[in-house]
Amino acid sequence: MRNLLRFACIAAFATVLFACNGRSGKPRLLVFSKTTGFRHGSIAAGQKAIMKLGQEHGFEVDTTENSDYFNEDSLSNYAAVVFLNTTGYPLNNVQQADFERYIQAGGGYMGIHAATDAEYDWGWYSRLAGAQFASHPEQQEANLDVIDATHASTKHLPKVWRRKDEWYNFKNLNPDVKVLIKIDESSYKGGKNNGNHPMAWYHDYDGGRAFYTELGHTDESYVDDNYLKHILGGIQYAMGDNKKLDYSKAKGLRVPDENRFTKSILTEGTLFEPTEMTILPNLDILVAQRRGELMRYKSADKSFKQVGFLDVYHQTHTKGVNAEEGVLGLQADPDFATNHFVYIMYSPIDTSVNRLSRFKFENDTLDMKSEKIIIQFYSQREICCHTGGSIAFGPNKELFVSAGDNSTPFDEPGQKYVNRGFGPLDDRPGHEQYDARRSAGNTNDLRGKILRIKINPDGSYTVPDGNLFAKGTEGTKPEIYVMGNRNPYRISVDKKNGYLYWGEVGPDASADSTGTRGPRGYDELNQAKKAGYFGWPLFVGNNYPYNAYDYATGKSGEAFDPAKPVNNSRNNTGIQQLPPVAPAFIWYPYGESAEFPQVGAGGRNAMAGPVYYTDMFPKETRYPDFFNNKLFIYDWIRGWVKVVTLKPNGDFDKMEPFMPSTRFNSMIDMEVGPDGKLYVLEYGSGWFSKNADAALARIDFNGGNRAPKVDDL
Repeated sequence: MRNLLRFACIAAFATVLFACNGRSGKPRLLVFSKTTGFRHGSIAAGQKAIMKLGQEHGFEVDTTENSDYFNEDSLSNYAAVVFLNTTGYPLNNVQQADFERYIQAGGGYMGIHAATDAEYDWGWYSRLAGAQFASHPEQQEANLDVIDATHASTKHLPKVWRRKDEWYNFKNLNPDVKVLIKIDESSYKGGKNNGNHPMAWYHDYDGGRAFYTELGHTDESYVDDNYLKHILGGIQYAMGDNKKLDYSKAKGLRVPDENRFTKSILTEGTLFEPTEMTILPNLDILVAQRRGELMRYKSADKSFKQVGFLDVYHQTHTKGVNAEEGVLGLQADPDFATNHFVYIMYSPIDTSVNRLSRFKFENDTLDMKSEKIIIQFYSQREICCHTGGSIAFGPNKELFVSAGDNSTPFDEPGQKYVNRGFGPLDDRPGHEQYDARRSAGNTNDLRGKILRIKINPDGSYTVPDGNLFAKGTEGTKPEIYVMGNRNPYRISVDKKNGYLYWGEVGPDASADSTGTRGPRGYDELNQAKKAGYFGWPLFVGNNYPYNAYDYATGKSGEAFDPAKPVNNSRNNTGIQQLPPVAPAFIWYPYGESAEFPQVGAGGRNAMAGPVYYTDMFPKETRYPDFFNNKLFIYDWIRGWVKVVTLKPNGDFDKMEPFMPSTRFNSMIDMEVGPDGKLYVLEYGSGWFSKNADAALARIDFNGGNRAPKVDDL
C-alpha cells in the first residue's frame, strides 16, 4: 500500500510538472518558405500537405513568408519551425539572433530540401541544418538506404527506398548529426559525396531539436504516402513534447537596436589627410596626418591643435605619380601612462626609407629630441604605391608594424605586355617597380610584410620566438611575422589571444583570366593565428593562383602552387622555396561575393578594427555583452562596418552589419578607447586633399531611455 501511495504521488507530481512546462492546447507549427534565391514550384504543395498533416494528427499550422515572424514574441507560440525550401538569405541579423535564442530555449527546427541552400554566411544555421547545398545533377530515380529504421520518420520505410527527386550534393556536413537515410551513389549519376552521402538526419543542437530531409523538390513528393509519413515523423520529432520555451537557457543575446548608437563628431573639417590615431589613457587622442603634422584632440575642453611635426617625403617630383608615403602610423606605448612613449612610422624627407621611431609625448608636445630610431628599411621613391605603416601592440607588448609592397600596380607606359591589374611579376632589368616578388615575396626584404618585435627600454628591440623564420636562417629577415602582403593598411591584434588581423587592399583586375593571367582582384580581411606566408603576389583571395607571365613575350606559364610556392624572380634576394600559403579569412571582389554576400559590391578597401572584450572596459561606458569577443571590420570605400562572430577556435562564423544606416566618410582608422567606445577617423571624400568631411568621431551607446521619435508621437 505504501509503495502504491508513493507511486501515485510521483505520478501526480510528474503530471503537475508537465502541466507547468507544457503548452495549453494543440502544438503549433510555423512553416516558413521565404526565398531570396531559386524559388521551388513545390512550395505551395508542401504548405498544403503539411497543413493537412496537422489537421489529421492534432497540430496547428501557420504558413508564412514574412521574416518578421522571427522575433521572440512570435516564435514563442510555436513548438517547431519548418524551413520549407527556403533559399538565399531570408533572415536579417536581428531575426537570426532571435531564432538562435528560440532554439536555445528549447524550440524545434525542421528543414526540407532547399533549407540547406540558405544562409551560407551564418555558421550556426548551417550546423543546425546539418549541411550546406553544394550542387545537384538532373532529377532521376535513385536508391535510398534506410540506415536507422527506429525513428518515427523512417520506421515505415522499406530498407531500400527507390524514388525520383532532385538529389543534393553537400558541403560542410555536420559530423555530429544522427543519419537516418543515405543515398546509394552507384544507383544514379552525379553523386559527389564519395559514397558516404546522407539524405536525412536529426540531432539535438544548442538546446533544441533539429531534423532535416533532403527529399521534397517535386510536387509529387507531397502526395506520396511514404514521403508524407517521413516528414510527419520529422515534424513530430522537432515539436517534441510541446513544452514551453525556457529563455533562461538561451545563451545567445539579442541584437541591440541601432538607434541606441550615435556617431558623435569630435572634430570635423580640421583634418588634412589623417592616417592613424591613438587614444591616450585620459581619452585625449593623437592623430597623425600624412603630410607631417601630429594633431591632438583634448577630451577635457574638446580643443584640437597641432602638437608636433615631422619633415616627411609625401609627394613626388614625377609628373602624374602620387606618393603615398609620409606619416603612416601612430601608436601609444601600452605603458604610456608612466613612460609617455609614442611610436610613429614615417618616411623621412632626406632618406629613402620608411622608419619606425619612438618619441616622448609630454606637456602637449612631441619631443623631437627624444627620437629613438627602432627599425628602418629601404623604400623606392618617385613611384606609387603601397606603404602600409599601421602599428599595433599585442597582449605581451610585442609591437606589430605593417609595410606595403612598394610596387606599382598600374600598367607600365610604352610596354606591349603589361600588368592589367593582376599580380605584378615583371622581373626584367629596369622594371623593378612592377615586380612585387622583389618585396612582398622576398624573404630577405621587409617590404610587403608585417613585422613583430619586442621593444627594449632603451629603444632597441629583440625578435621574439615564433616569427616566420628562425633567427640566423640564411636569406631571411627574423623580424618577419607575416609575408606576402600587398598593402596591409590597417592592422589590429586581439588583446587576449594575440591573433593578428589586417585589411589587405587588393589588385584591380575585374574579371578572371583563367589559364592566362589568373584570378580577378580581391580585397582580404586576414587573420594570422601564427606566423605565415599569405600569398602575394603569387596568389590572391582564397589562395587563387596567378600564372607565371613573361613580360617580354606575353606568354603565360603554369599557375603557382599554393602548397609549394616558388619565387624565381631575378629580383629576389631571399630563398626561392616559400612557405605554403596560409588560409584566407575573408575575401571579396568588386562584384558580389558568393561567400560573403553582406560585403556588397563596388570599390573596395578592406580595413581591420579591434576585437572587442567587454570585461576590459568600465561597465558605465562599454558596449553591450552582445559584442563580446567579436571582431570589427570596415571598408574605406564602401563605408560599412561589420561585426564578425568567431568560433571558439577563432575561425570565421558569421558577419553582420553595425550601424548600417549611419554614414561614414572614408574610414581610415578605428580604435577602441579605454572607455570601451569605438573611435573612428574619417579621411573624407577626396584624395590627397583637405576634406570638409574629414572627421574624428566617437560611437556612443545609450543603454537607457531613448528620446522619442517624431513619428512615434
